[in-house]
Amino acid sequence: MNKEIIPILIIGAGPAGMTAAIYLSRANATFKIVDKYAPGGKMNITQHVENYPGIETISGPDLAFKMFEQLRSLGIEVGYADVNKITKEDDYFVIHSDEETLYAKAVIVATGTQERKLKIPGEARYTGKGVSYCAICDGNLYKNDAIMIIGAGNSAIEEALFVSKIVKHVHIVHRNERFRADESLVNELKAMPNVTFHLNYIPVEILGDTKGVTSVAIKNVIDGTDKVIEVKAVFPFVGSDASADFLSEFDVRDDKGFVLVNEEMMTSVAGLFSIGDVNQKVLRQIVTATNDGAIAALAANRFVKRK
Repeated sequence: MNKEIIPILIIGAGPAGMTAAIYLSRANATFKIVDKYAPGGKMNITQHVENYPGIETISGPDLAFKMFEQLRSLGIEVGYADVNKITKEDDYFVIHSDEETLYAKAVIVATGTQERKLKIPGEARYTGKGVSYCAICDGNLYKNDAIMIIGAGNSAIEEALFVSKIVKHVHIVHRNERFRADESLVNELKAMPNVTFHLNYIPVEILGDTKGVTSVAIKNVIDGTDKVIEVKAVFPFVGSDASADFLSEFDVRDDKGFVLVNEEMMTSVAGLFSIGDVNQKVLRQIVTATNDGAIAALAANRFVKRK
C-alpha cells in the first residue's frame, strides 16, 4: 500500500498551532494542520485579552477568529482529527486518529492542556447538568441563580468577574487565603457586591436532583467544619493537565506529563516537535504560544529539508 507521507503535520489549532501554520505557509512548505475542536483553543473561552502586543483589548474568540481568518487568507484548511496515538516507523511518524491514519516526516504537537477535575462525588454525575469548566460559555444559563467557582488563579478570577455581571450571586471557594491571580483582578472581584469568598475551604461533594446541581458541600481545611452552599452551577478551575497522552510511545514528557523540548522546540525524538501550553514551561500565555509556533515551524521545515 502506498502511503501519502506529509512533510509536516501540526496537531492542534490554537495560537501555537496556527502560528506554526502561518510561518510554514510563508516558507512555502507543504504541511497539514488538524484539531479535534474549533480553531482557537482556549482563546475561545477567554473573555478579554489585554496583554497581546499591538492589540489594546480584544475578546478571546475575536482574536481566535482573526488568526483563523489569516489562515484562510493563506489558503490553509484546518482538518478534523482526534489523535490518540503516535508511533514511528523508519524515518516517518504514524499518527493514529479517530478519522484516519496519517503519515508525516515531522510532527508539531500543539494540543494544549485539559482542565483538571475535582474528583469528588457528584462531579461526573452532574457534568453538563450544572457542572461546567467554562463559566463564560455557560454562565448565561444561570442569570437568576447563585453559582460557585472553585479556584483562585487567573482563569478562575477572570471567569468569576465575567459571570458576576450576569448571575445573581457568585461563591468563590479556595483552599487557602493566597490568590494566584493578578492582584488587580482579585481587587476588582472583591469590589463586586454579589460575590462571597469562602477561603480555607475545599469542595467535598456536589449535590443535586434529577434536574441538576442544587448545592455543594464544602469543608474548612483548618478546623474541619463543613457547610452546604446552595447553588445551581459549579465551575471548577483547579489547574490543567497536558493533553499529550498520545505520546506514550516516546519518552519525551516530565513526571507531570508536560513535553520536554530544546531551544528549537524539538523533543529528544528527531522530527517530533512540541509547542504551546503542552510544553514544560513557566509561563503559559498566547504570546508565548505564538513564539513557540514560529520557532518550531522554521525548525521543522529545516528538518524535513535535510531528510
